[in-house]
Amino acid sequence: MGSRRVVVAVADPNPTAGRGVQRLRAAGIAVDMGLCADDAREQNIGFFSRMTRGRPWVRMKIAATLDGRTALADGRSQWITGPEARKDGHRWRARACAILTGIGTVKADDPRLTVRDVDTPRQPLRVVVDSRLEISEKAKVLEGGGALIFCAVDPGKKLKAETQKLSNPHGKVELPKMLEELARRGINELHVEAGFRLNGSLVSEGCVDEFLLYLNPSFLGDGAQGMLALSGISSLDQRLKLRIASMDRIGEDLRILARPA
Repeated sequence: MGSRRVVVAVADPNPTAGRGVQRLRAAGIAVDMGLCADDAREQNIGFFSRMTRGRPWVRMKIAATLDGRTALADGRSQWITGPEARKDGHRWRARACAILTGIGTVKADDPRLTVRDVDTPRQPLRVVVDSRLEISEKAKVLEGGGALIFCAVDPGKKLKAETQKLSNPHGKVELPKMLEELARRGINELHVEAGFRLNGSLVSEGCVDEFLLYLNPSFLGDGAQGMLALSGISSLDQRLKLRIASMDRIGEDLRILARPA
């Protein structure tokens, strides 16, 4: 005996998707839609973002002290949080389709941008924003090939990475266009681990959907780098307000997941 009833959480947002629900109903099968719809969207939030907005879901990870400092004045940031929080951060890396950083972080920390502390069936695409294409050929992020660099100049040197020019009138990478290009490449979730300048630019240009904050019970004080480089405001009403989605203790650190309110 065939199925008599099908339960669907949410409709497929892909505009090219087949008419599966209509075909089931035409065949006399009862179809109930909407059960756990919010949960289904959350589990597939990147796919829904790419299908409905033409851009990935962008999650910005920031590790900071309680006074909001993310690195020393010279850019060094290893390690502000404890080992448990760092491992948890790799879990979030593993669920993303791509990991993005800026040339400032590459110069200061020389990261690999790979998933290492947890098992993963595949490594996310490594993406670097490097407006003037200053990256060293020996940078660890380029090891093994397969990285993608967005720049604002014509490539003048060969690198073990794909380069794509996307410049805005200010000689910087056009960040919204970069998100569109990543979506075109099938990127659903983009995980950002960058410095305060690129973080600020992404937020200012409306490119961030979610903040993954790890707060360590310590202080770095004046002179250390902050979370975001944002323009000053003249009124508290102008501040960027967030809605806390979850808050958990990870080892000795506090993890906050928040979205623009």
